[in-house]
Amino acid sequence: MATLGNITFYADDPQVLARFWASVFGYPPMEWEDPLRQQLLDSGLTTDDLNNRGLAEDPEGVGPRLFFHHADGPKSGRNRLHIDVTATRDPGDEAALDAEKDRLVALGATVVRLVEQRWGPWPERYYQMQDPEGNEFCLQ
Repeated sequence: MATLGNITFYADDPQVLARFWASVFGYPPMEWEDPLRQQLLDSGLTTDDLNNRGLAEDPEGVGPRLFFHHADGPKSGRNRLHIDVTATRDPGDEAALDAEKDRLVALGATVVRLVEQRWGPWPERYYQMQDPEGNEFCLQ
């Protein structure tokens, strides 16, 4: 038996991407604050080391914990894994879905396309989007 640990992103700017995803899920922004900051610095880490990591965590421990690590190069190609974000709405409430899309765009996301199709008997309508560093995710 296993449990989900972190969902980890490589990022050009881990702190910025952590704040974006924290805002998506309504998590409080996480900073390396004292006494943890001082403990990390006393252990031999540098300020640059701290800047090369970011965290977005549900304070209630219910939602996923997202960890951001500095990438060693720019992103290229499509993700092999992506996150599906579900807008809080009643089924079929397209205005609420569009409002959530607009909220995420205001946070720095971009819309790639609107997908409207059927998968067998089920209709699908969702936005394919990208976070500020180009990582793909879907909003349904």
